[in-house]
Amino acid sequence: MQNKGLIKLFAILFGLVSLYQLSFTFLANKVEDNAVNYAESKATDNDARQKAVFERKYLDSVSNKEIIDISVTTYTYNDLREKEMNLGLDLKGGINAILQVSVKEVLKSLTNDSKNVVFNQALAAADEAQKDDNANYLDLFFEEFEKIAGTTKLSDPSIFGTKALSEKITFNEANATVKETLQEEINSSIITTLEVLRSRIDKFGVSSPKIQRIGNSGRIQIELPGAKDIERVTKLITSKAELQFWEVYTNAEVQNFFFSANSKVAELLKDTSVIEKAIDSTKKDDIDDLLGETKDSTSVNQKNLFTYLFPNVAQSQQQMSSLVAQAKVIDTATINGLLNRKEVRALLPKEIKYVKFLWDYKSNKGNDGTELIGLYAIKGSRKGKATIEGDVILDASQVFDQLNKPEVSMTMNSSGTKQWAKMTTDNQGKFVAVVLDNYVYTAPSVNTPITGGRTSISGGSMTIEEAEDIATVLKAGKLPAAARMIQAQIVGPSLGQEAIDASFISFGLAILLVLLWMTLYYGKAGLYADIALVVNILFIFGILASFGAVLTLPGIAGIILTIGMSVDANVIIFERIKEGLFKKKGLSQSVEEGFSIKGALSAIIDANITTLLTGIILFVFGTGPIKGFALTLMIGIGTSLFTAVFITRILIDKAVTNGSKLTFNTSISKGWFQNINMEFLRKRKIAYIISGTIIIAGIVSIFSIGLKQGVDFKGGRSYVVRFDQPISATDVAGTLKSAFGTSPEVKTYGSDNQLKITTVYKIDEEGQEVDDEVQKTLFTGLKSYLGNITYENFKPGFEKQGAGVMSSIKVEPSIADDIKTSALYAVFGSLLVVFLYILLRFRKVSFSIGAVAAVFHDVLIVLGVFSITYSFMPFDMEIGQSFIAAILTVVGYSLNDTVVIFDRIREFADTHKGWKYSQVVDSALSSTLGRTINTSLTTLFVMVIIFLFGGDSIKGFMFALIVGVAVGTYSSLFVATPIMYDTSNKEEKKK
Repeated sequence: MQNKGLIKLFAILFGLVSLYQLSFTFLANKVEDNAVNYAESKATDNDARQKAVFERKYLDSVSNKEIIDISVTTYTYNDLREKEMNLGLDLKGGINAILQVSVKEVLKSLTNDSKNVVFNQALAAADEAQKDDNANYLDLFFEEFEKIAGTTKLSDPSIFGTKALSEKITFNEANATVKETLQEEINSSIITTLEVLRSRIDKFGVSSPKIQRIGNSGRIQIELPGAKDIERVTKLITSKAELQFWEVYTNAEVQNFFFSANSKVAELLKDTSVIEKAIDSTKKDDIDDLLGETKDSTSVNQKNLFTYLFPNVAQSQQQMSSLVAQAKVIDTATINGLLNRKEVRALLPKEIKYVKFLWDYKSNKGNDGTELIGLYAIKGSRKGKATIEGDVILDASQVFDQLNKPEVSMTMNSSGTKQWAKMTTDNQGKFVAVVLDNYVYTAPSVNTPITGGRTSISGGSMTIEEAEDIATVLKAGKLPAAARMIQAQIVGPSLGQEAIDASFISFGLAILLVLLWMTLYYGKAGLYADIALVVNILFIFGILASFGAVLTLPGIAGIILTIGMSVDANVIIFERIKEGLFKKKGLSQSVEEGFSIKGALSAIIDANITTLLTGIILFVFGTGPIKGFALTLMIGIGTSLFTAVFITRILIDKAVTNGSKLTFNTSISKGWFQNINMEFLRKRKIAYIISGTIIIAGIVSIFSIGLKQGVDFKGGRSYVVRFDQPISATDVAGTLKSAFGTSPEVKTYGSDNQLKITTVYKIDEEGQEVDDEVQKTLFTGLKSYLGNITYENFKPGFEKQGAGVMSSIKVEPSIADDIKTSALYAVFGSLLVVFLYILLRFRKVSFSIGAVAAVFHDVLIVLGVFSITYSFMPFDMEIGQSFIAAILTVVGYSLNDTVVIFDRIREFADTHKGWKYSQVVDSALSSTLGRTINTSLTTLFVMVIIFLFGGDSIKGFMFALIVGVAVGTYSSLFVATPIMYDTSNKEEKKK
């Protein structure tokens, strides 16, 4: 092998980088474990909420402490947390939600809630059409409008030809042009919603948030691993944005109050409990608290307000500013608590009695690297109403001033124009603030009154990006409605920790089993393969950590599956080397041929490419954990190929050079699968009968019994509820029938004190209040089984010592149809891609037909098994996104097996041109039988370990894989190859 030195250098450097990246995770986990221990020692009665508070306080106290010092640089806990491996929802707990911005409400808002009969009839018809059609709502509305419009146009003054849209839609404009404008307005509303949500979530540095728009559907996906107070998170991401314009006090007007407050706080802080009360008092208002990452200070030794708050003192007219103070971001909660204490508020002079202190929307780094944030004093009122509400904004955009500096131009409606003229006149020479969701986005000075309804906002250091953001925020005033949560998955931290524990147990056992088997079967060569396998695992985790990828439970399954593929590559190579040794070619020549393209490499590459194509399809069409599975699968394919081919080769070459005796077997495995000469094709009719019988039985079951569709395919709500004692699913179903009106589906989930409860109760009704009502109804229905637990402790979120909701899923029917459609695209897309690849690679249609027929065979059998057995199996066997991932994995594995066999058939056909084709096929199957059985058994052992020890949520997924791998092994021998042979014969006869 050439370039051994370069490969060694690359492997060593890659390994060191991987270890370096993983060290951040190890050290961050160590700090977090200390935080857990501290919280457990401080909390009383194992109170989960208390423990969460103490844990956050501990982490905050060490957030800026140096954990690592490597001379050239240092790392604090915050640095470690940014670089540690991200855990997904199913391992860390939290919430994953898809929000729908109502396009219908956007359209109604743009018409000022038009009463036009044609317009409203088109909306109603579009609502009905969307129930059975996944098309864009605007397209459906446009189609329905065209059907009934007659001479009425969208640009009619009673529809979209309003004064507010007069600059964008002209009178009597063509419908097609109006539609383009409407699409722009809808996109603007969705982008605005996205930016508002991003601002809410990102403001306090949430760990690994995911906020993204989903295509052009008006949907936004938000994933917040680690969120604990689910109720407050839900309120946060579904509440309507509130844009306001306020008058503000200057720093000179409030500085005397700050000095008085400083003295009063000094007195108060003599009682060290005051600081704790101050922190607790802000708990309901700070996003960082609800996401499990507090940003307050915990020190009780500081003596006054100015320990936390740095006033912006005005000693002259030139120093007048709307910015009244600054503070460290980590101290904002403490300051809020102290400034809101009644003893401190009592010091406010009469003229600023109703002042509201609001923080800047973004922080800046101080000279020492500390995150600082500005404080503003808003002129509140007794009623708390803003001078101008944000619904007066018609449009806002980023432009450039005369000096080519970025600024924000905005236009108001007639009512807003009058209010803005009065506000800017009254505050000439003073300041006004633009506030969104109680954060100040800008507080400029008013140089001259603005009476035309069009104004601009600028700042000396404003960047183009900042101006674009502010324009987006200003347009939030016309946000038509709060985003509706149409899909949500909630996993409690307790269930997440259990999943981590179960995953690592299964992971460790699976690896140990593989390592032992390879050594037992191949001896010293197997030990070299084990070393390559360990390096492979290091590389996979190193890449995941380096690129900030999220590790999920299916992702761990994907890693373990790639372990099987890595073993498969070594098995193929070792079996080819054994063939060379059996033919007396000598060790060096046998090794050279085994690692060559003409040897094992061609089959390995083909098999990995087919699996990679399946992974790509999964990644494109999958969501959430399925993407995690696909990502680790694709990464694992690359690292497995490298380590199996190059790392193992280097070790074996070194052994050969040093004169080591390598036999590629042991005293136990010697002689296994050698001198096999089975006539597979003669048994193909028996195989066809067996397969046909099983498939027909499965199809009959599917059409009569059906399949158990999960909520992500049919819609509904599903809750995993844990009880303090074993519970009867039948009894609970009967009790809940009276609560819900219809009998929910109730099944034991894992242990006998845990149930999975699925219901469609009120799933067609929209709104967060409906979700709350269903959850309260569930609690009421289960009350007799729950003992003294309160509703607060029953709800998902926070660690649970006893009974309560461990996780929940909600999917509205509209998005369920979309998920199902995407899943079908994924399955058929993967089959098409693989068909074309095999056709391109083997240049015979018969090979493609055989491979795809075997895949359909495997999929139908797995579906049939699920249909026949789901009613009595002691674990969840729902057909959902995870099942589709399993099916596609089975597709990849089956093709992997089939391609290896086809590759050997092609080789034998070229080598033994005088043989009958049936003899070529039988000989190829016999020669690969050792590899087929060895790889399949290894993979099955690994999957059985995961199935037994990998946790309840993954059992159905693994069962599908186990059935699929077993059937895929059988089909590659008795279905794919015989069908390919029969098809080839028909092609020859036609010729």
